[in-house]
Amino acid sequence: MFRKIFALTPSDRLKQLPPYLFAEIDRRKRECLAKGKDLIDLGVGDPDLPTPGFIIDALTEAVRDPKNHRYALDEGMPAFRESIQRWFKKRFGVDLDKDKEILPLIGSKEGIAHLPLAVLNPGDVCLIPDPGYPPYRSGTLFAGGIPYFMPLLEDNGFLPDFSAVDAKALKKAKILYLNYPNNPTAAVASKAFFTKAVDFAYAHRLLIVQDASYSEISFDGYEAPSILEIPDAKGVAIEFHSLSKTYNMTGWRVGFAVGHRDAISLLSKVKTNIDSGIFQAIQLAGKRALDEGKKAYEENLKIYQRRRDLLVDGLKKLGWEVRCPQATFYCWIPVPPGSTSTEFAMKCLDQMNLVVTPGNGFGANGEGYFRISLTVPENRIQEALRRIEALHQHPHTARS
Repeated sequence: MFRKIFALTPSDRLKQLPPYLFAEIDRRKRECLAKGKDLIDLGVGDPDLPTPGFIIDALTEAVRDPKNHRYALDEGMPAFRESIQRWFKKRFGVDLDKDKEILPLIGSKEGIAHLPLAVLNPGDVCLIPDPGYPPYRSGTLFAGGIPYFMPLLEDNGFLPDFSAVDAKALKKAKILYLNYPNNPTAAVASKAFFTKAVDFAYAHRLLIVQDASYSEISFDGYEAPSILEIPDAKGVAIEFHSLSKTYNMTGWRVGFAVGHRDAISLLSKVKTNIDSGIFQAIQLAGKRALDEGKKAYEENLKIYQRRRDLLVDGLKKLGWEVRCPQATFYCWIPVPPGSTSTEFAMKCLDQMNLVVTPGNGFGANGEGYFRISLTVPENRIQEALRRIEALHQHPHTARS
């Protein structure tokens, strides 16, 4: 006789997480694919372009070296940290101490999600943008923290209004999450905004966690600033960067954190107890990307810009209201009148075989919008536009 397998119940931490709003879309997407339907996936933020060959060559060379087959150093290889140091100085004009102000990560996501474990006590508050990247919330909850959501409203350029933060929440707050260029709204922030954020953080003893994963995906001559360019920002800010989107390396899992020394040190202690560092061959490939990759990602930007222009111009011709993004490879678009975000996403899937991401999946203030990713070839964007036109979707009414 077999013993009966007992069922596990989720921990209280998992129970606190919001429902996975994309689950039904994923289920229907699988059904469409199983039926052989011609599905166009505009929902995933994963580059369809391949990793550049010179980065793959660097990995191949490093993989063959037995020295790279052992445990990696938790704080990252000195050679990789030196490349990060050089890249940051060249890109933003900011000097970093390679030993105390730089920490390589297994993708920026894990660092962003693990940081609350390093600095929060149960009951501490995190100020989180809404809509926003889900790990800001989940990382806070896993650490026993309390999320406080700052609305990102179109009327304010999708920037948080620090003056509107509740005074009681602010007294308990320890972390302020920012993300510019922004996912999902594609909004950008100026140095003037970052200066306000730094002043706000000093006034209320907050650690700013600036997610700059899309800093290199920009168009029309725009270049995203680093918050560390602001005077004294290192005293209140840690910034996260990723090689994923810039060099088409999402599956490689490599990124880094820079800035506030104590935050870097505390995050490093958490990671020492959780992981054993990044495979050294990947670090050496990342080094090659930072040292030699500018031309490669500039070619990527030309591709994304053509896709952006094709989508935005095409939707405008059909009567849609669409903001043309200066950065990221996302378009954040109001849903047509009469539909919720989820209802519209389901309509796209069921009636047009198009996958888009409902805005409410990023938070309550994402309701009324949907996100499209520019991670499919131009011919697929053209086909998506044909399907939208064929369905005669109603254009947007003028918004006040």
